[in-house]
Amino acid sequence: MSEKFARRMGTVHRSFIREILKVTAHSEIISFAGGLPNPELFPVAAMDTASHEVFSKIGSSALQYSTTEGDAGLRAIISQRYAKRGLTVDPDSILVTTGSQQVLDICAKVFLDKGDKVVIESPGYLGAIQAFSLFEPEFVTVSLEDDGPNLEELEAAFKAGAKCFYAVPNFQNPSGISYSLEKRQAVAALTDKYGVLFVEDDPYGELRFMGEDLPTVYSFCKKPGILCGSFSKIAAPGFRIGWVVTEKTIYDKLVIAKQASDLHTSTVAQSILRRYLETNDIESHVELIKERYGRQREYMVEMIQKYFPSDVKITKPEGGMFLWATMPEGFSSMDLFDMAIEHKVAFVPGRPFYVDGSGENTFRLNFSNSDETRIKEGIKRLGQCIDSFLK
Repeated sequence: MSEKFARRMGTVHRSFIREILKVTAHSEIISFAGGLPNPELFPVAAMDTASHEVFSKIGSSALQYSTTEGDAGLRAIISQRYAKRGLTVDPDSILVTTGSQQVLDICAKVFLDKGDKVVIESPGYLGAIQAFSLFEPEFVTVSLEDDGPNLEELEAAFKAGAKCFYAVPNFQNPSGISYSLEKRQAVAALTDKYGVLFVEDDPYGELRFMGEDLPTVYSFCKKPGILCGSFSKIAAPGFRIGWVVTEKTIYDKLVIAKQASDLHTSTVAQSILRRYLETNDIESHVELIKERYGRQREYMVEMIQKYFPSDVKITKPEGGMFLWATMPEGFSSMDLFDMAIEHKVAFVPGRPFYVDGSGENTFRLNFSNSDETRIKEGIKRLGQCIDSFLK
């Protein structure tokens, strides 16, 4: 049967994180592995009310086929929320998608031919690596510094003929790093100079609990780019509702690619989410999430400083859901993972986030999906494993 599969399927593997989640599903394992929002903060009661109102008022239309572009009212709300952040976005430039992950899939379909050069951060978002890999590009990596990408490496990659640059400038997955204002402006200038399509993924931008909000890189670009967003981190991931903002020529092609994929995003999910947003204060809800995640991040950093060996270095993100740990060279986080699972604690080893197979001594920790009791016990167990591992 193997000869029936497309050649591309031999180059792409299952999501490493999704596979880890199977291992960590047991309740006795304290997991810092998944990129999961805290379910205690899901607005269950408000969503329940919104769903009842949708079905009592527009039940038939909510169950019907709809337009590919997405619910007009929902797109207007997204536009209004961008305006509050200082970015003018026409609702007609917004395409509602099945999660922001679909944006990566349809962008790859629209833009990538085999062998095209795609620039990504190192480490980079695993979901993007998987989505792009199906289209057999050549990945070119750029190192992340404390304030964003290494600009010399980025310009060299652009000079070498890159077609696009995919990045997560706010609280990057997996590192937690955010681009400085200067790096944002410089990245935009370089993409304009070399005609490289910039794909900005911003699922965490609203989850800043320290420091000051910064403009999107997209807002500095003079040539057409792509800006992705998602309700998964600020409402609920189960709806699978994201969106993409771009200019008309690109927009029209993305619509065609989406039509070929799923016709349109769930009408029911869009209707319920729209009703929820119309009848609830989403800004107050986001503030609640930020306050909780800020405390959880602070406590995890405190516990790491208490229980990890001093030669393990971590990032200290000002928002988002992750921090990044680096052990001394020569130690494998894949081997550490096996030991940690035996002690009923889990994380994500760093190597899958590097397309060149490096990052052996790194790993990602999620702080958003654990309370302080589990953070303390999990970090204590992991610290004991690392201490034994490094000896």
